Formats: sequence, C-alpha cells, structure tokens
Amino acid sequence: MQQRQLGAGGPLVSALGLGCMGMSEFYGPSDDEQSMLTLARALELGIRLFDTADTYGLGHNESLLGRFIEQGGPARRQQMVVATKFGIVRQAGQYERRIDNSPAYIRAACEASLRRLGLERIDLYYCHRRDPAVPIEEVVGAMADLVAAGKVGAIGLSEVSVPTLRRAHAVHPVAAVQSEYSLWSREPEGGLLAACAELGTAFVAYSPLGRAFLTATVDTAQLADNDFRKHNPRFAGEAEAHNRQLVAALGGFAEARGLSNAQVALAWLLNKAPHVIPIPGTRRISYLESNAASAGMALSADEMAWLDRLFDPAAVAGARYPEAGFAGVERG
Repeated sequence: MQQRQLGAGGPLVSALGLGCMGMSEFYGPSDDEQSMLTLARALELGIRLFDTADTYGLGHNESLLGRFIEQGGPARRQQMVVATKFGIVRQAGQYERRIDNSPAYIRAACEASLRRLGLERIDLYYCHRRDPAVPIEEVVGAMADLVAAGKVGAIGLSEVSVPTLRRAHAVHPVAAVQSEYSLWSREPEGGLLAACAELGTAFVAYSPLGRAFLTATVDTAQLADNDFRKHNPRFAGEAEAHNRQLVAALGGFAEARGLSNAQVALAWLLNKAPHVIPIPGTRRISYLESNAASAGMALSADEMAWLDRLFDPAAVAGARYPEAGFAGVERG
C-alpha cells in the first residue's frame, strides 16, 4: 500500500489507516473474534496505522488492540503504528461526556492506556477533545513531558481550530491533527488542511465514509438501539431523505467507473492532499479489503470538481453530531 508521512520527520504509515472504534461501541453489536481477524487482515493488506482511544468501549478497544499485539509478538508490534487518545470522560451506557485536559489527568490516562495496550510507548498520542479552560500550552507541555519520558513517540490534537494548532505547535511539534473529514463533512477545508500542510502536520480524517452513510449500505430502520447514528441529525427525517439523494448520485458516479461508493469517497480524500490519511473503520474483512483497494486510485481534476459540487456543504442536510457530540470540539 502507498505510504504517507506522519508529521515532519515522523514515521511512514499506510495511506489508509484503520479506525478501531466500531469494534467496541457506537455501531451496534460487535464480536471480538471477528475484530481480531479483521485486524490481522489489515496488516496483511499493508495497513500500518491503527487508531483507538481510551473512551471507546470504556477501555475495551485499547484492551482488544493490546491482545492483538500480544498474540503477534514483537514482529507484529514492529509493523504497527498505534494511536490512542485522552480527554473524553464518560459513564457506562451514556453518550454524554465531560472533557478533562488537566496535566494530572493526562499523565494518569497515558499510564492507563499503556497498561491496556500492553505497550511501553504509544506511537501517537492525541488530545481527543479540548477543554477551553486549560490553556493549550499547558496541555501540550504535559504531552511533551510524556515524549521526553519515552512513554509517547509523537503528539496529536483532535477537532481543534487553526489558532489552537499554531499555539500548540509553538510548544512542541504536532505530528497529526485528527478531525472529521469526508465528502459530506468539509469543515477542514476552511483553513485547517492548509495550516497542517504549512506546519508539516499530517491530517488524519476520521469518519471518511460519513459513518457509512456515504456507502449506501445503511438501513436506518434496522439500526440497533445502541447505535449512536439513531440520534445523528443527518440520519433522521427529512435530512436523511435529502442526503440519500446525494448518495444516490454518488452511486451513479461510482458505478460508471466500476467502483463502490466507499472507494470513490476514500479516493476523493486521498487525492485532496498528500498529507491526508483517512482512517475508515470496519469490523468486516470484506469492507476492509474494498476500502484498501482505494489506495492509489486516481481521480481527475474534473472528477474531483464534480464531487466537490455534488457535496457542497450547503447541499448537506443536518448537523454532523447531536449537540452532546460537540463537547470539546472547536468550531470555527
């Protein structure tokens, strides 16, 4: 698989990473055995960047990835770049969250993640969400201390504004910024993508398939009760009906080229800029293999422009999160 650099001077990773969140929570029932097989297949396909967080499954996701690493031994570990995050504090069974960016919490969260992952060092450690009451310089200072102690290889930020990124980068190099970015979530084009390119920071795009809505495989009537998309504004009512028209047009574009919706959506991201690294998540090997095939697919300037127009931000109905999901997200 093609490779891209994780920050200026950072390690090379696969052009596509794997988002592991759905293996533990938010997208209906999961199966650890199936997830382990999918993780193994990802390595076989050349995927090297594996993304998790302490809040996914309230620790389950990190523990799952830790078991996978342990089973493969040192050789497997050497193939993987492991990214995890701190900052979101939740109670079991609740979507609502509070944000903790205090240095004491950062240190404790890092130690807990290291234990669950079974690692001596986290390759990429993100501040998952921002508490505006804690200066970003203080947050990054605590993260830089973890780098100096050998517990973290590189630091990242998630869902931050351009001013926050610049202030953070002045304290310690920021290897990656992770934010939602896809055909129907274009906010990073407002300046964050350009700022990352200027600073040598990789841009890691989560939910690159619009939480699977862009794939045209989601039947909202069949979503499990614990699937958070049941409460996502873009998946409900008139917004859903409107957005399905956009996805149908995407389907026609993809079919005419012998591709799937997902492959077009991922190719669009990969052709946007060389520092963009999408991390589509899946529990299924068949979807994983299809997604991986998008790496290296070229789209012409005319094709990119057509897709840009189809998914003009003004044409997409509904917010990308329910209000509770915007906690710690820097908008604007």
